[in-house]
Amino acid sequence: MGSRRDARESAVQILFQLDFNPGELDPVLVSFWAERKVSAKTRQFVEELVRGVLANRSKVDGVIEKCAQNWSLHRMAGVDRNVIRLAVYEMLCRTDIPHAVSIDEAVSIAKSMGDVGSGRFVNGVLDRIRRDLDVETPAVASPKAS
Repeated sequence: MGSRRDARESAVQILFQLDFNPGELDPVLVSFWAERKVSAKTRQFVEELVRGVLANRSKVDGVIEKCAQNWSLHRMAGVDRNVIRLAVYEMLCRTDIPHAVSIDEAVSIAKSMGDVGSGRFVNGVLDRIRRDLDVETPAVASPKAS
């Protein structure tokens, strides 16, 4: 593993685990990294993404709830929900990542990790969010990796 796509997939796996088994992040990260060998750069990117999503989760979830017409977060498939959370965090907080890249990566990850319709669903929700963000981008904090 070494690409940003692989890092995003790892971030989704960690977010999924924490979504269904809430707990402290650090023990989850220790366990996750014990099973994988990655570069320090990849590990740092994964942890920045995960910590960023968690630090901004209420804002991210609020944006998703507003734009996911007829879908509440708890009704979404777990993979889809966490893929969308990651992409929305990137779109809100990571000025170094173009929105189109965040959406494209999320759709690809949803297709590989989710159900048959996950890619289409994720694309639809994120496209709506992107259009709304083009009008007004909420300010949220981008935490540093520890």
